[in-house]
Amino acid sequence: MKFSTALDVDVVAHESADEVSVLIELEAPDAPVVDRPRSALQIVLDRSGSMNGAPLDGAKKALADVIARLDPQDVFGVVTFDDQAEVAVPAGPLSDKQQATQLVDAIFAGGMTDLSSGYLRGLQELRRAAKASKIRGGTVLVVSDGHVNSGICEVDEFASLTSKAASDGIVTSTLGYGAGYDETLLSAIARSGNGNHVFAENPDAAGSAISGEVEGLLSKAVQAVTLTVRFVPEVQLSLYNDLPAHQVADGEVSIELGDLYGSEKRKLLLKLAVDGVSGLGVAQIAELELRYVESATLTEHTVTLPVTVNVVPGDETAGRVPNPTVQSEKLYQEGQAAKLRASEAYERGDLDAGSAFLDASRQSLISSALLASAPERSAIDDELQMIEELGSVAATGSAGYVSKRTRDSYHLSNRKRGRR
Repeated sequence: MKFSTALDVDVVAHESADEVSVLIELEAPDAPVVDRPRSALQIVLDRSGSMNGAPLDGAKKALADVIARLDPQDVFGVVTFDDQAEVAVPAGPLSDKQQATQLVDAIFAGGMTDLSSGYLRGLQELRRAAKASKIRGGTVLVVSDGHVNSGICEVDEFASLTSKAASDGIVTSTLGYGAGYDETLLSAIARSGNGNHVFAENPDAAGSAISGEVEGLLSKAVQAVTLTVRFVPEVQLSLYNDLPAHQVADGEVSIELGDLYGSEKRKLLLKLAVDGVSGLGVAQIAELELRYVESATLTEHTVTLPVTVNVVPGDETAGRVPNPTVQSEKLYQEGQAAKLRASEAYERGDLDAGSAFLDASRQSLISSALLASAPERSAIDDELQMIEELGSVAATGSAGYVSKRTRDSYHLSNRKRGRR
């Protein structure tokens, strides 16, 4: 696992309030080509009445393709939900793929949308089958097209369920299908579950999204990646990326990154507010500890890196020039934060606020591109083009669609930064 850091400035003012941004770059090793560890995938599929027809048919076709791609020793299961949960394909090794495909094909549409009953039943199935097959953890993929109208409906309560599952090594990803689902709930579930949140506007897009999730599962290189940041009393820590984080002790915060597939690259950006460092000269203000489990061997690794700065009299900081790469990432993440606020505004139907936040995101991204490397600039240009298109779509009154597209983009660009 490659693990490196860069600071926007490495000189801070003596006994004064100052700020240092730390860009962390990770790159996972190659995924195992042969002797891939067995995987466990549990699908939790919405079969409420709104899924009837093309949405459900498209999901079933995508699941048949998943069954074909998985190895016979992989664990696979499907739980469906409407106003109650039902085991459609009992979780277990795919020793009989034809039977599993037939069971998927027999799924039909029902009534209400009780996602919590489906999710909890899916967790039970996954845990049972993974334990029997001696597989560590697993992935739950929730596919839904509607707003929850039965069972657990509160975002925080649902997120606590997926957070607990994540602590047991179970990743939860969500796929929002069509124009009617609750993007706030599904993205919160994925955030707390260390998974992905994807928007699919039609059956073809849903099939592609499900295939992408399986691709990541089959090429997983490292699991349970956690970054612990320990910092001195003169430092206050904040995180630009919207990732699950919790305080372990005074001056110690743990950030959950989930799993990384083979050769996947990630970026994280920390802000260290420094106030009142008393001594002059080189000082260590933080330590970064990266812990992860290598998928091929299930070996746990720990790597540490110090964060040091040079403390100088205040007048000597006047001429410092921020590292352009780190400064570009700061501007990029500020653009992502504005994009999230745009999504939230469009979701509640506030078109003026949504447009203003989308424009703020565009301005930050333009500034970021001016400092970025050529490959990064190309990716930012693509994102700027998407923002321009979404602004035009929002002007026609399609606020719900724009909210979902911007939330999908935010999740990839902020939480999974570098996964392109």
